[in-house]
Amino acid sequence: MGRVKPLHIFKYKIMAINVNTVYQTVLLILNKEQRGYMTPVEYNRIATQSQLDIFEQYFEDLNQQLRVPQVDLDYSDRQLSIDEKISPFKTFGNCTYSAGTWQLPTTDAYSNTILYDGQEPGASQVSFYKLGTVTYNPSIGLPVELQRLPRSEFYNIEKSPLTASTKDFPTYLYENKKLYVRPTSINQAGNITVDFLRKPLNVRWGYYSGSVGQYIYDPTIYNPSLLNKGGSLTSSITTPLASGTAGTYTPTFTGGSGNGLTLSAVVTNATTVSVNIVSPGTGYAIGDVITINNGQLGSGSQNPVITLKASDFNGGSTYGSTNFELQESEQTRLILKILLYAGIIIRDPQIVQAAASEVQQNEINQKS
Repeated sequence: MGRVKPLHIFKYKIMAINVNTVYQTVLLILNKEQRGYMTPVEYNRIATQSQLDIFEQYFEDLNQQLRVPQVDLDYSDRQLSIDEKISPFKTFGNCTYSAGTWQLPTTDAYSNTILYDGQEPGASQVSFYKLGTVTYNPSIGLPVELQRLPRSEFYNIEKSPLTASTKDFPTYLYENKKLYVRPTSINQAGNITVDFLRKPLNVRWGYYSGSVGQYIYDPTIYNPSLLNKGGSLTSSITTPLASGTAGTYTPTFTGGSGNGLTLSAVVTNATTVSVNIVSPGTGYAIGDVITINNGQLGSGSQNPVITLKASDFNGGSTYGSTNFELQESEQTRLILKILLYAGIIIRDPQIVQAAASEVQQNEINQKS
């Protein structure tokens, strides 16, 4: 029983759509004639849903295009164009063998990002979406693609030596997000790898509050374990300043599990200081104790101790942003999707109608 090996998966590098550009455009349209305003929390949820809507539509569009003849010219092949849009989400990983079954990969092999399945992922976490090719990697010889079978065939073919699965023609059953592989002698670490699609990252427009309470965009790339660039550590001071001298400083310090952190400190009087993060560095963790060296906040100063807490990191704050992962060509479609949801939230039928009409027309143009 022969099989056709699928074409190699190419990983396209595609420029992402800037989360701030889309937000500012949406706000501009919504604020015209004072129709309404969308908060960052509303925007992040709607933007994530809109991106997912467009992402899931790719598979229906590709299925439709596979049934019609294509123009064999550069930039005009719609099948290739849709596949290119899906390509940033293609990845692979190693399965783990346990008690007779193979568990799906727990990391994205391209980025080594932990996969979260069954729960809503955070802004820098990805989740398993669709299973692709399953491959057996023998210790000697070339990799072999496994054939996927439904439950009835999977068990019935094992009843005859003529049809039973072998290492040359292995099979698998995919149920409950687990792989059941035959023959069962395929059970060594690294034997099974899978190609799969991951979901897009959750969109995040990060911000901090300005002097009058306004939202100011934070372009720092979001990571839940990254300290807040520009954030204040003043509330995390656990041992107060003593004998400081008024002024602005860039103090040295000891402690902490990471490296690369740069601080700035403003001393108002001998016992009052504010400390801010200039550069977040990497590798720091909640509970790390950072002690500013003596004499760094004025001659003879006895300096404060800072104990890092959850709110000092991106995961416990509004800092840090995550851009859309769609192609830049999808920006117009994306804005219209967001406006459609925004019109529902602010109960403006005019926005809903206009956005829905544009979305429908764009979809007709892409498929006709």
